This record gives sequence, structure tokens and C-alpha cells, in this order.
Amino acid sequence: MSDRAVLVTGGAGYIGSHVVLQLRERGERVVVLDNLVTGFRQAVEGTPLVVGDVGDRDLVLRVMREHDVDTVMHFAAHTIVPESVREPLKYYGNNTCATRSLLQCCAEHGVRHFVFSSTAAVYGIPPGGIADEDSPTAPINPYGTSKLMSEWMLRDLAAAGPLRYVALRYFNVAGSDPEGRIGQSTRQATLLIKVAAEVVVGKRPHISIYGTDYPTPDGTGVRDYIHVTDLARAHLDALDYLRGGGASTTLNCGYGHGYSVREVLASVQRVAGHPIPIREEPRRPGDPPTLVARAERIRSVLGWEPRLDDLDTIVRTSIEWERRLLREPWE
Repeated sequence: MSDRAVLVTGGAGYIGSHVVLQLRERGERVVVLDNLVTGFRQAVEGTPLVVGDVGDRDLVLRVMREHDVDTVMHFAAHTIVPESVREPLKYYGNNTCATRSLLQCCAEHGVRHFVFSSTAAVYGIPPGGIADEDSPTAPINPYGTSKLMSEWMLRDLAAAGPLRYVALRYFNVAGSDPEGRIGQSTRQATLLIKVAAEVVVGKRPHISIYGTDYPTPDGTGVRDYIHVTDLARAHLDALDYLRGGGASTTLNCGYGHGYSVREVLASVQRVAGHPIPIREEPRRPGDPPTLVARAERIRSVLGWEPRLDDLDTIVRTSIEWERRLLREPWE
């Protein structure tokens, strides 16, 4: 553990807040930068929070100086694939250009360690639907492209100076803190398990399956779902790896097996104990049929081991969080 601070951009959002929780539990000094467009103050109560944009160079440099930051964990980004197809420049501006500004600040301040929230969307449609870290990167939507461009900038900056990084390519993140302290509170969410949990508690009238004619066993898209708590721990493992002198690297974050949309909705109904209304809709642009991780490398490089690799557990924590939000809404 370092006596210097970790800056977590987007730390009041879904994944970032779970990482902040784990960092603070082990005694790290943490400061969060979040514009609260999709994040929540309640998610980081007790942690220093600076409200602002990651692309605000003067603000970022001031935060780095005032808090003696030597590590950045970068989560701040737009993440909705269909929206990226409709509004590509929004994604290139917020995800790519703002990351370029953040990296400039890191170079000027002398940040040594950088953990980047990337995505499996950089792979596009890999052969057979399975991607390892050496699979060709060929994103099929602006969201994936915006993240890949950020990976390239990070790679080139590290090659030119002392900064070292771990880029974590997330597959489908789901679930909420098993102890019910924080969870996925995103407004107008689009992620399958979150939306299905909202249907369970009555926040939405139905869930839609987008595409039933994919070349998969049941015709619906197949994804590798990873519990957010396991994913958050991978970030701490990445930080320990960098502090131990590890070389810059890019790693998949998934469990290495997939579930179809129908299998997920079966789990939701099983855990809820009742059926939910389901509609079948046409495919959405930008969605690959299958996307599953080869995830051996993260285990060997970081020593990361999943603890919550169970679909019903992922679903249960999601539904429990939605029930809490009914009692105690986050604003």
C-alpha cells in the first residue's frame, strides 16, 4: 500500500464505486472525480469527491497536486452501445478526447500507475465469439472504437515515459455489492440483468429480447457475465501488480463462459420466484451474436481468482439492490 493517493475518475458510477469501496476497505487514500451525470454522491460517502469533468485539465492537475496522486484508475466514460451508434461524436469527445487530456495531466504530474477501464467491445465480432487478448481488435460500434483509441494512447504514452498501466477489457458486468451497501443505480439503464431486475420489482412493465435469430443455440445473444465485486477486485490486483514492478499489460476480465439472453431471463425468473413479461424485438445495431472471454491470462498475471462466478448469485444481488432502491431511492 502506498501513502500517496489513488485518483478514481468516474468513481461515483457503478463499477468505479465498487472499486472505491474495496480500496477504502484496505486503507488506501482515495479521491474521486465525477461529474455526477450518471454517478451518485451516495455511492462514495466518506470519500473525498471532486465534482467536475475528467477533460477539465486545470481541475485534474489541481486535484493531482492537492491529493499527491501517483495512481489513476480511469472509469469516466459513456458506455451505452446503441447510443454510441446514434451519437458517435459524443463518445469520441467524452471517452477518447477526455482521456487524452487526462493522460496529458498524468504525464505532467508524473503519475506512475494507471488502471484503465476498457471493454470487450474492442474485439467486435471475434471468430467463434471467443476473444483472448491477442485476438484482432475490430470494433463494430463507436463505443468500442473510442475505448480502443484510448488504449492506443495509453500504450504510446507508456512507451515514451515512466508510466505503466493495466488495461482491463471488461466483458458484461452485472450484480451489486453482496452486502447491499452500493449497487447499480444507473438511470435509464440498458444492461440486461439490471433492466430485468427493474422489471421484477415493478419499475418497468417488461423486458425486451433484441434479436432471436442469432447463430447461437437458442437464437439469442450470448455474453460472459462477471460480477462487479470480482471485477472490482481485479483492479486492486492490477494496482498491486503495478506497484510490484509489473510491466504494462492488457487483460480480459470475464469468467470464460457465456449465457444467452434466454438463459439469463430464466435465472431472473427462477430467483424472483415468478415470471416476468418478455417481448421479442429486432436486433439492435452494434450487438455481436456471441462475446465470451478467454480469461486465463488475468489469473496467471495478476493472480486474480473469481469468487462469485454463479449466474443466480449475480441475479440475486441485482434484484436485492433494486428492492433496496424502492425503499431508499438514490437521487
